Amino acid sequence: MNKNTILGWATLIMILMGLLLIALGAFRYDDVAGWGFAAVGIGFLANAWVFSSLKGRL
Repeated sequence: MNKNTILGWATLIMILMGLLLIALGAFRYDDVAGWGFAAVGIGFLANAWVFSSLKGRL
């Protein structure tokens, strides 16, 4: 596995975790904790976007 493959897998895992956290915030926790889960999920998606843009540049 080279660097691009590792970054690709990391991006995929972070996208899945981000969507899972957003779904937890939307469907499982209806109170204030749901906003926290959704915010962390959006942060995971932002990090996945950065990892995706780094593919091929490192």
